[in-house]
Amino acid sequence: MNLGLATAAAALCAFIAPAAAGSGIPEVKAYLNGIDAYSILAPSTLFVKIFGSILCVSAGFVVGKEGPMVHTGACIASLLGQGGSRKYHLTWSWLRYFKNDRDRRDLITCGAAAGVAAAFRAPVGGVLFALEEAASWWRSALLWRTFFTTAVVAIVLRGFVQYCATGNCGLFGEGGLIMYDVSAADATYSAPDILAVLLLGVFGGIFGSIYNYCVDKVIRTYSIIHEKGAAPKILLVITISLLTSSVAYGLPWFARCIACPTDLTVNCPTVGKAGNYISFNCPSGYYNDIASLFLNTNDDAIRNLFSTDTTKEFHIYSLFIFFAAIFILGIITYGIAIPSGLFIPVILAGACYGRLVGRLFETISSLDTGLFALLGAASFLGGTMRMTVSLCVILLELTNDLLLLPLVMLVLLISKTVADNFNKGIYDQIVKIKGLPYLEAHAEPYMKHLVASDVVSGPLVTFSGVEKVGCILHALRTTGHNGFPVIDEPPFSDTPELCGLVLRSHLLTLLNGKIFSRDRILCGEEILCRFHAFDFAKAGSGKGLKVEDLDIEEEEMEMYVDLHPITNASPYTVVETMSLAKAAILFRQLALRHLCLVPKSQGRSPIVGILTRHDFMPEHILELFPNIKPHNN
Repeated sequence: MNLGLATAAAALCAFIAPAAAGSGIPEVKAYLNGIDAYSILAPSTLFVKIFGSILCVSAGFVVGKEGPMVHTGACIASLLGQGGSRKYHLTWSWLRYFKNDRDRRDLITCGAAAGVAAAFRAPVGGVLFALEEAASWWRSALLWRTFFTTAVVAIVLRGFVQYCATGNCGLFGEGGLIMYDVSAADATYSAPDILAVLLLGVFGGIFGSIYNYCVDKVIRTYSIIHEKGAAPKILLVITISLLTSSVAYGLPWFARCIACPTDLTVNCPTVGKAGNYISFNCPSGYYNDIASLFLNTNDDAIRNLFSTDTTKEFHIYSLFIFFAAIFILGIITYGIAIPSGLFIPVILAGACYGRLVGRLFETISSLDTGLFALLGAASFLGGTMRMTVSLCVILLELTNDLLLLPLVMLVLLISKTVADNFNKGIYDQIVKIKGLPYLEAHAEPYMKHLVASDVVSGPLVTFSGVEKVGCILHALRTTGHNGFPVIDEPPFSDTPELCGLVLRSHLLTLLNGKIFSRDRILCGEEILCRFHAFDFAKAGSGKGLKVEDLDIEEEEMEMYVDLHPITNASPYTVVETMSLAKAAILFRQLALRHLCLVPKSQGRSPIVGILTRHDFMPEHILELFPNIKPHNN
């Protein structure tokens, strides 16, 4: 059964939407940074993400649904932001008002927040996740929009939970909006507990950085296999599925049967459903502790590890075996061709590690081992994800224990600080592996010693305010530029001056309309009458005009077209001698695609170059200046 489900998930990813493989959070993070990679938010990716996640979680892989749900929310928001899908006959005219970069970006940010809120049942955590990890640009209006979105998610979830409370939906309504309630445990702590928590945070950061390092190497290895086609992708998934099933069903045979405690309020052993005490191969009145972890769903395994007042439920060696198995399986599973989240494997490994530490410190610590499991999960999350505020709130909303807030904050800060000394967060590493040109929030130190004009790529292609059709078409065919400076020259101005910037997509729309003139004259009024503003709105994925779509006659090549009506007359400009570090920060904070460089002195061309995302990439700069020593994070 597991093998069939795994193969189906792999086939969906391999043949329909390869972009749906993996977590999806790095791709969403990259999009919100200004990188519109191919097919990452397409309707086909949404379809595979939903059904692939269901299949791979059902197949028993050590993966989570949280990352895919973030990607799913972003895909739905993108579908709304581009006015629906003409390909699948899902279009709504009123959605055209969102067909611009800023509104679409805001919608996708709200979609990512909604995904976290739905996955963890943590509406406030979803807002903070979008703020801390997903979004590169934030403004006050976006705060209440994401808050409203997650509030709606919480209300809808609450409605479904109440509807399913009667048992009509299987296990969906179990636990209400609190997935792992540990509030019943006594959260008082003393100096020995603080010492244990400090050690938990330090080693959590070390294990987290090791986890990231191993995932990095595994993904790079798998990418070589994935390049060989769909069949090797599916074969790799089948191999990992067989290994996961063998471990899950094989290791419990080596465990000793444990007598059921006598003071339980639940059945022991658990029969016919998930629970803390699964009998497996044990006689009546006994349970198998390793089977209670492996032969449950991932959520129920976490619930068992978080369970309070059950100190002796799991043997120390059983916890060690489960930790080692989940740690390794989580590493080798991420990167195969299935939708797979990282949160659940990391929480599982961290909770097991925390409970193991709790057992080792039980003679000097008064904290419940279930609370140690929660702190261990926090330390692992901090060591891998490198988030603090959002993870803290998500964990509190998951577990309903506000009294543990100071310790959760402490362990997150320690683990993140320790892990930052070794490598970057897991999502940052995956973005780099995928080759996405992500702009960091800070400029590299060596940028302070360079000026903007040092990194400009050439040659610069410019247009006149009224340009010949043939010249525009030639530039579009021979370059991949998305923006072109427009320069007014006599007789339209006294001296050459920068009129503005025109986009490739707008030029294609204008040429497709064929509003040409035989003389070099201004005809902006006619153009404004022939086109509607929505004609120049950003097209959805795969919908935009291409140069090949234009049908320009030979005689039209010698005609002229007025570019003034479609030119952005107020582009962002900086002087060519501006510090590259300042230019990089400005470029990212304003969410720009083009930054025009103007000359410092008079008597030169009104524009000396254009800076794009590529010009700020360390690889480009270090190629131009090989003697510069890059900063090691």
